[in-house]
Amino acid sequence: MSKPDFANLTATFVNCTLKPSPQTSNTQGLMDVAIGIMEQEKVQVNRVRFVDHDVPPGVQPDMSEHGWPKDEWPALFDTIIKSDILVIGSPIWLGEKSSVAQRLIERLYGMSGQLNERGQYLYYGKVGGCIITGNEDGIKHCAMGMLYSLQHLGYSIPPQADCGWIGEVGPGPSYLDEEAHAAANDFTNRNTTFMTYNLLHLASMLKQQGGYPAYGNSKKDWTTGERWGFQNPEYR
Repeated sequence: MSKPDFANLTATFVNCTLKPSPQTSNTQGLMDVAIGIMEQEKVQVNRVRFVDHDVPPGVQPDMSEHGWPKDEWPALFDTIIKSDILVIGSPIWLGEKSSVAQRLIERLYGMSGQLNERGQYLYYGKVGGCIITGNEDGIKHCAMGMLYSLQHLGYSIPPQADCGWIGEVGPGPSYLDEEAHAAANDFTNRNTTFMTYNLLHLASMLKQQGGYPAYGNSKKDWTTGERWGFQNPEYR
C-alpha cells in the first residue's frame, strides 16, 4: 500500500471551549491528537480558540454592519474558507454542544449563500468533522447536530467523521486529568485516528479533482434557467 501525500492540504481546527486562553481546555487536548497526526503528514494546520475572538451572534457576514461595534468573524472566516478541512471541537454541556459551537455554526451559515467560482455554494469541496469531550453522555448526539449542520451548508462528511472522549457521568475526571488515563484509551485513539485519516483522504480526493463537478448543482446555472434532468410535472 503506497503512502498517500497530504502535504498540499490545509486544515483549520476551531476549539469551541467556553474557556478563554490560557486556561486549560480538555477539548484542545483531544484535538491535539488529531492535529499531531495531520502535522506528521505535513498538513498545514491552523488553530483557533473561538472564544478568544470578538465574534457577536448573527447570520450576516459582518455583524459590525448590523449594530455591533466590532466583529472579528470576517478575518476568521478567511482562514476557514482557505482550508480544505474544518474540524470543530466542543465540550458537552447539558447534553449539547457548547453555545460557542452553536455561534460558530450560525456564523458559518451566514456565509453559506455565497458561491464559488463554479457557481456552487461556497463550501462545496470542503471537508468537515468534529471532536467532542466531556464527563457526561452526548458525543453522538452532539456530533449528529454538528455534522448535519456542516453537510447542510455544503461541507462533505467522510465516514466516521467524529470522535470523542467522556469520563464518568457526573463530576468525574476530564480528558487531560491524570487520573482519567484518557490518552491510553484505545477506543478514543482508534476513532480519532480513523476520523483524521478519513478527513484527509476525502479532502485529498476532492482537491485532486477540483471539487465537485458543477453539473446538476450550480446555483448560478439554476438561476439562469438550466434544469439538467429535472422536469416540472406542471409542464409535462
